[in-house]
Amino acid sequence: MYLCAYVVQKILLNIIDSPIDSTISNFSSTFTTKIILMVTRIFLISIFFKSLFGFTSLLACTNFIVTKGASSDHSVMITYNADSHTRYGAIAFYPAADHLADDLLEVFHYENGKLLGKIPEVLHTYSVIQFMNEYQVAIGETTWGGLDSLAKQPGAILDYGSLMKIALQRSKTAREAIKVMTELVAQFGYATSGESFSVSDANEAWIMEMIGKGKYEKGAVWVARLIPDGYISGHANHARITTFAFQKTNNWNDPKQTIYHSADVISFAKKNGIYKGSDETFSFSDVYNPINFSGARFSEARVWSFFRKINKDLRENAEYTNYAMGKLLRKPVLMDGSKNPNGFVSNRMPLWVKPDAPVTREQVMAGMRDHYEDTPLDMRNDPGTGPFKSPYRWRPMQFEVDSVMYLNERAVATQQTGYSFVAQSRNWLPDPVGGIFWFGADDADGCVYAPMYCGINKIPESYALGNGSMITWSESAAYWAFSQVNNWAYTRYNAIHPEIELYQEQLERKFTSEVNIIDKQASDTYKQNPAKALDFITDYSVSTGNKLVSDWKVFYQYLFMRYHDGNIKNSEGRKLLDNGNGRNIPKMPAQPGYGKEWERIMIQGTGDRLKVPVKE
Repeated sequence: MYLCAYVVQKILLNIIDSPIDSTISNFSSTFTTKIILMVTRIFLISIFFKSLFGFTSLLACTNFIVTKGASSDHSVMITYNADSHTRYGAIAFYPAADHLADDLLEVFHYENGKLLGKIPEVLHTYSVIQFMNEYQVAIGETTWGGLDSLAKQPGAILDYGSLMKIALQRSKTAREAIKVMTELVAQFGYATSGESFSVSDANEAWIMEMIGKGKYEKGAVWVARLIPDGYISGHANHARITTFAFQKTNNWNDPKQTIYHSADVISFAKKNGIYKGSDETFSFSDVYNPINFSGARFSEARVWSFFRKINKDLRENAEYTNYAMGKLLRKPVLMDGSKNPNGFVSNRMPLWVKPDAPVTREQVMAGMRDHYEDTPLDMRNDPGTGPFKSPYRWRPMQFEVDSVMYLNERAVATQQTGYSFVAQSRNWLPDPVGGIFWFGADDADGCVYAPMYCGINKIPESYALGNGSMITWSESAAYWAFSQVNNWAYTRYNAIHPEIELYQEQLERKFTSEVNIIDKQASDTYKQNPAKALDFITDYSVSTGNKLVSDWKVFYQYLFMRYHDGNIKNSEGRKLLDNGNGRNIPKMPAQPGYGKEWERIMIQGTGDRLKVPVKE
């Protein structure tokens, strides 16, 4: 593949450097001609690199899915990193409500706020906190775009975000949510490009993938698969469902049916010239979102980073490592041993893997904070890490040096995360108590996941939607409190972040202990007085969230004072120490500088300019 790419590149550059120049120079050497030359070069180069790498701006969001048989406490968990440079981290709350038969629901685009249209409202809607409802149903998503011809659907009303919210307001199970979502897009159209959805409840976890029908028809083609109990899955901005057993009908009441799909998921592709193979070898992902370098390196690699932590076979399989690095193969046989008559990429990862040991919620949260540490993609091992071993790279994702394109890695934890969550559903507790929406504002690596019970009737003020925005500062907002700490840590990551990690672990361990107590008291109360139980879990979630933000603001003040001016002051228990004279004067702080490794880099190419003369 790389040899072919090199040949194509040389041919393309030759075309750009000679024929176009000579042809145009025959006409004129005017300023206008030079502009045409420049634009033509840029256009052709952009086409080449887009076709080779498939660069896209939709490299946002990561989801992991853990079934109850794969988790250490038998809960179902799904995660979501909402990554966007314009996404603000806050919790929306939609109380349960009754509606009239002729009520209409206004549908606003989740990302830009535009009114898309109106659809009929149902008689009763359930309570929802962000993307989890009072029945422990939770939904996450990642966008993958897919075929350009299917990206836009004229007149469509439902985008992915509004679809998630509405489904949660109308569903008591994951299966019901899938049914609601797919029936709505069939009726009102789908106003988004390709998406993967995680859909879970207290017993099951599903992955559903959907792409609109573009200008061809109203609606979408889609497929949903139940993750087998005892396994984990995930997705990160690339479609992952490949082949599946075609179903004659979607029997939503059959608990044994593990696959649902649109009736025309295959025939639509054939009818419109998108796919020409057999029904048996049809692959949803390979047809509607063909894998390329970008899809593997920037997207699938994030799923690989989690899979490899909990599954030894995948971790030690060189083919999967190569796949994550964007080295794609097209062998006649796929990794599972089946034939590959369509010539699809053959070294793709499985849709799900079985963990070597039950997975804890702490491991799941750690997965959300991953930067490819201790893998071939570890960002701490190249000069871009700087003197302070930063696992972050500022955007853009790609950059050009001497006509060669290079990349910045795209890890799970990233600076542009607006918020993340771990939605945990537990079937041994009453629904309002069993669901916990562990919510973190800003970059997951530096957030603290606060427990929000799914049955609460109020959101902490510090986390509430409307308290601040990406262009409005609020001193009481969780997002800005955590963003301050994270952005301060980015300046000297290897010094500051270890303190964040210790405090983060301490607080989350404390919340876990508290939740165990609250669970017991709330579930006992719920049996006698449900309303009182809901008030109880609301009081806990609200007070815990607000206190966390208050404590984190004090933590920022401590970190700023300790590490300002390149120094590190002496401290104990997150308190700065004086020099022993009781006058609020610190001891002389440590001045670690840049470290020997970086000092060697600093002097390269400077000759004698920085040398200090040897004393005579």
